Amino acid sequence: MDKWNLIIDVENCINCNMCVLACQDEHVDNDFPNYAAPMPKHGARWIEIDRKERGQAPMIDVAYLPMLCNHCDNAPCIKAAENGAVTKRDDGIVIIDPVKSKGQKHLVKSCPYNRIWWNEELQIPQTWIFDAHLLDDGWEKPRAASVCATGSIVARKISDKEMAKIVKKEQLEVLQPEKGTKPRVYYKNLYRFNKCFIGGSVAVENNGITDCIKDASVKLMHKSEIIAETSTDIFGDFKFDKLDENSGEYTIEISAKGYKSKSINIDLKTSITLDDIYLK
Repeated sequence: MDKWNLIIDVENCINCNMCVLACQDEHVDNDFPNYAAPMPKHGARWIEIDRKERGQAPMIDVAYLPMLCNHCDNAPCIKAAENGAVTKRDDGIVIIDPVKSKGQKHLVKSCPYNRIWWNEELQIPQTWIFDAHLLDDGWEKPRAASVCATGSIVARKISDKEMAKIVKKEQLEVLQPEKGTKPRVYYKNLYRFNKCFIGGSVAVENNGITDCIKDASVKLMHKSEIIAETSTDIFGDFKFDKLDENSGEYTIEISAKGYKSKSINIDLKTSITLDDIYLK
């Protein structure tokens, strides 16, 4: 059977918040019986965008991570719910029943992704329902995917077998896979958020004038092995990405024709932009 999945490309998200606004427009002051009670005007973001800044000036990048209910196949909230208040539909969507869940505040803490919100006025837990009410009414995709300005959010209703092929081909990841919740929300280019980089610029100083060195060879070594190689661009810049934080000692080896080679040792904890590297 085909089931709903969401693919979010972290690299393309620009923090426009259209998905956030679409969710609020759909649910604030609107009651959808058997799906979701009205969303509070304040204090709840069923779709929320997290922000991660990496590196230091002048080499900095910022990534944005849309966060929402993961509609897990092994959802902790379903196990924690009483009286069948949380169910999973055949199409993969998880629904918190707005009537049965009344008073079950413990469900908020059951979600390892912190994606369940407590509606103090109505005394019910709430989350993003994948716009199931719209999909059941014939919509081709949830509003978050419809309004995304950069196409970062894509909804796919396909078989698990087909989805597994896409995950492998596009190297998709889920959040906190060690939790074993089996999310149906997948992320592309998640390294922009959960990995770090080593970057820098290579230059030379002649007669008081600083020039960038293009096409310098830069090697990254870890545990005495070369794990990556690159060349500096026209601005003398280089960057090694997708490295694990707190992964220990690295060595950068830089060489360029006509200049003396240089090595730099780094104890990598988080993304780092090295000071300008001058060759002689």
